[in-house]
Amino acid sequence: MTDPTDPKAAPDAAALPVRADRSPIERAGDKRPHGDRRAVGGDTLAALLPLVPEIKLLVGVSTAAVIIAALYFGRVVLVPLALAILLGFVLDPLVDVFRRWGLARLPAVIVVMAMVLALLGIAGTLLGNQVSSLSAQLPIYQSNIQHKLRDLREKAGRPGMFDGAVKTYKAFKDEVEKAAKEEAEKAAKEAAEAASAPASGAVAPIGRRKPDAPPPIQRVQVEPPPPNAFQDALGWVEASTGLLATAGIVLVFVVLVLLDRDDLRDRLLRLWGGSLHRSTDALDEAGRRITRYLTMQLVVNMTYGVPMAAGLWMIGVPGAILWGAVAAIMRFVPYVGPMISAVFPLVLAFAVDPGWSMVLWTLALIVAIEIISNNIVEPWLYGASTGLSAISLMAAATFWTALWGPVGLIMSTPLTVCLLVIGRHLPRLKFLDVLLGSQPALDAPTRIYQRLLADDVEGAIELATEQVDADGVAGFYNGIGLPALRLATSDASLATAEHRHRIVVGMEALIDDLAEQHPPPEPDAQHVAVCIGGKWELDTLAARMLAHTLSLDGQPASHRLSATRSAEYIAQLDLAGVKVVCISYFSPEPQTPAKHFCRRLRRAWPDLHIVLGLWNAPSELLDDAAAQALGADAVVTSMSEAAVKIAHFLGDVQADGYLPAPVPEIEPERLNALRDSGALDDRAQPLFEVASRRAAEIFDVPMAMVSLIGEHSQLVRGVFGSLPSPSGGAGEAARGDDLDMPRSLSMCGHAVANGQTLVVSDIERDLRFAGNPALKARGLRFYAGAPLTDEAGYVIGTLCILDIRPRVLNQRESRLLEAMARDLMELLRAAATDWGELNSGALPPSQPPSATVGQFVPTIS
Repeated sequence: MTDPTDPKAAPDAAALPVRADRSPIERAGDKRPHGDRRAVGGDTLAALLPLVPEIKLLVGVSTAAVIIAALYFGRVVLVPLALAILLGFVLDPLVDVFRRWGLARLPAVIVVMAMVLALLGIAGTLLGNQVSSLSAQLPIYQSNIQHKLRDLREKAGRPGMFDGAVKTYKAFKDEVEKAAKEEAEKAAKEAAEAASAPASGAVAPIGRRKPDAPPPIQRVQVEPPPPNAFQDALGWVEASTGLLATAGIVLVFVVLVLLDRDDLRDRLLRLWGGSLHRSTDALDEAGRRITRYLTMQLVVNMTYGVPMAAGLWMIGVPGAILWGAVAAIMRFVPYVGPMISAVFPLVLAFAVDPGWSMVLWTLALIVAIEIISNNIVEPWLYGASTGLSAISLMAAATFWTALWGPVGLIMSTPLTVCLLVIGRHLPRLKFLDVLLGSQPALDAPTRIYQRLLADDVEGAIELATEQVDADGVAGFYNGIGLPALRLATSDASLATAEHRHRIVVGMEALIDDLAEQHPPPEPDAQHVAVCIGGKWELDTLAARMLAHTLSLDGQPASHRLSATRSAEYIAQLDLAGVKVVCISYFSPEPQTPAKHFCRRLRRAWPDLHIVLGLWNAPSELLDDAAAQALGADAVVTSMSEAAVKIAHFLGDVQADGYLPAPVPEIEPERLNALRDSGALDDRAQPLFEVASRRAAEIFDVPMAMVSLIGEHSQLVRGVFGSLPSPSGGAGEAARGDDLDMPRSLSMCGHAVANGQTLVVSDIERDLRFAGNPALKARGLRFYAGAPLTDEAGYVIGTLCILDIRPRVLNQRESRLLEAMARDLMELLRAAATDWGELNSGALPPSQPPSATVGQFVPTIS
């Protein structure tokens, strides 16, 4: 048996107690039985789980470091390849032009490259002649330069207005340097005395060197002889050989990129992996942005260089064409390029003119062209072509310059655009889109909510004022105020008491400020609507916003504090003369308190209309059956919907629940364009039916149609599909002919009047269309219509998609619908041209309009 007191004896591992202070990883190394080791392994895994975010961060940082190192050390190969790809983006549209003219890809690439090389040769010859002529004239200007420099030295040596200040500063500087010199000499003297003292303590005489001390060391610098002409020529040849080799590599890469564009695209898609749809969208967006940016930059540089050359020629600066070309080329270098290109004409103007007028005129020309280019030409041509923020452009220029030098500075914007697109389409790299994109990182509700959390009430009010100026008070409350309070509700369990206090106090101040800026009119009678907070302070804030919205709409309303649902509270409400009460709840489960509160209100005021504002409730509580179960007359989820419901209960004839389609001021011209477009010809109906079928299948909706807006009615000319019965039963489905309706009830009439795509995600909850009887009868809930616009800009109708269920159409899908509408109009114009002279305008003015659409009936041949 082992003696436990023996220090050499190995203790039994199973008998060792497990120390509480040991880490799970240390305990995992104990030699225990198999079952115990499994238990310890589970503890280890559980202990490592909290470290997963740190491990991911470490892996991400390491990966980024490896990629940056590869970009730096592989720049010899990567720089020519990147230049070739960027040039390929610029030249590929020219190749496509020649391919559309009937050439194959190889001959088209040969023609484009021959054109580029010929253009470069002509430009090089012209610029070489300019340089040769200028170098021959430079010695003539030597006397002017010497004379001006002599004048500048003389003027600088004369007494001036700052001589007293300069002398004072110089005297002060001399005194400081003198004191510092004395201190240094004193310290050196003491150090020398200490070093020269003998070991016995005797002090050696100062200024006397020991006989065995080495002599002071004298530095000798050997300068190499100046290079001769042959060595200079050899250096130039070596430098040019490197540039020519790089240019040759870039040229070969450009040819290969243009020839194998489709193959390279396929390989990138294979390397990208994942969803083919997402990968294709990413490559398309990157190519579109980079091509547009490089093309527009070329145009901007030409609009900068040509006026520069013309202006310098008019001023009389030699080599005007050369300096205009230099200015255009240097603008490819962000930020510093224009400044560098401005130095050459200014120096030459200084040398040529004996006076100063040419220098001043040249400076004025450069400043004027720079201002016009930066503030007019670039915003007009660039637009939002890159989608990069200003700070990301600066950071990208610095980063790529540090990696690849001047070439990296030139390519910084296109390369950063690629990173932006990758971050936009890859969820794991979403941070790149946030860091580099020009879009706000936070939406408007989140920005206001953040300002309130930071106790920056003034900043929140400033943001709110900007949004109110754009969308109005009701639009701000509906689109930003309510979402901000929803954020506060969802974060209530995470927020501290101080944060909750800041939200309530800051939002009260914001609403007070808006009420002061936009005061409601004084009511002629007592308030007919009362808005009450259901439970929390946030509910009361929503009630205040709704009361302000109703008052601005001409419906006098007031608000009350959060309800306690007690009998005493109900008795103190004093709702005599009030017709509608709206109770606000942000709770995701408001059933129990809302039901109790509605029951007490019904008991005290039986004739009262009760509207529940369930701003954060699930969808199952939003239908009429749920409202009746809770004891309310209606359930709303937005300010606009609440305004519609309350106006309905008040019996306000001015607010009938829908907005009639307006008539544009150019209505006579628009009607003439409709008659002349060929859309009323029966031969156009197959085009409309094909477009409707394609839209219905692409957007996966039950119905799509092409509608034309006449003088009084909406005419459906092409339709695919039908709208099921809204009840889901055996009711008759709505078809194309059922959607012929008066123009005032037509949603397409709104799109035609505004000339823009109209998207309504939920018709029942939109203030403009909620009470439209034609839409209600057909059970429409979703509408999206893109205008059909002719070459003159007149809108004759829409291509629209419909559904009986609410839907969301994102920005990309909206652009796709607009593109399909444009394609349809192009097909219609081509068909009308083939038909020859149209008959739609050949009717005599006395012929009565059609009873169906209110338009002249065309004579169909």
